[in-house]
Amino acid sequence: MGIEIRKKGKYAKAEEFVKEIKKIYKEAKAALTKLQREMKKYVDRNRKEAVEYKVKDKILLSTKNLM
Repeated sequence: MGIEIRKKGKYAKAEEFVKEIKKIYKEAKAALTKLQREMKKYVDRNRKEAVEYKVKDKILLSTKNLM
């Protein structure tokens, strides 16, 4: 994190506060990373391969929502 204390010893409570905030930040980051991996696993489970089209392939397009 970008917080650094310039003078040591004079501001003990501030040093404790910064240490506690860094600890909370690391825990939150680890939890979010873990959840991100789990969500990716669930999303990838139902993902299908993309359809490959070639030049001159005929496809049908819906014009229902064009306006």
